[in-house]
Amino acid sequence: MPTPRRTQKQRRDQAEAALLAAAAELVEQGVHSLTLARVGERAGYSRGIIAHHFGSKQALLELLARTAQAGFVPGLADLPPGLDRLLRLIDGYIGELGQVGAARHAFLLLWAEAPTMPELAPIFRERDETFRADLRVEVAAGIADGTIRDDLAPEEVAPAIVGQLRGIGLQRLLDPPAVDTERLRRSVTEQWRRALATPSARQP
Repeated sequence: MPTPRRTQKQRRDQAEAALLAAAAELVEQGVHSLTLARVGERAGYSRGIIAHHFGSKQALLELLARTAQAGFVPGLADLPPGLDRLLRLIDGYIGELGQVGAARHAFLLLWAEAPTMPELAPIFRERDETFRADLRVEVAAGIADGTIRDDLAPEEVAPAIVGQLRGIGLQRLLDPPAVDTERLRRSVTEQWRRALATPSARQP
């Protein structure tokens, strides 16, 4: 039986996925090693095709950052915002940091370089603000339903959580044996439960 021909969209999606995977692998060798020519060569596509897909290195970096972060913690979409979903996010995020994956590593490596690289800084300012905004929603919802203390400010809790999660990620990249994510995911989640929850919501 002949194999059905792929549609133009399927071919485009396959090429884009291959190019992003190649870009993530190159980032692990150093951000400065990432060029459109090298990405195309690694993925087996011409420079013309990669330029057609992304247009510029900046556009490639933006899409790599977005796709690496999107859906980082699966299984949360159907849960209502609030304390439970926030704690599941923290637990799941640290658990995902323990998984091997070039895209996850690339995101953290790029994030670490962003303060000193003008082409990365705006991308990761936007990514971090999106993350903080999502966390502010969770905290505000928990305050509204009475599961999170009402003396806490969402705009203060959010950057503290982002800072801790990103910091754990960078430590994991630098020295994997020293950062046991399976133990940390439980202890850090419990720390935030105690810090955030009202007395009636402190039991897991």
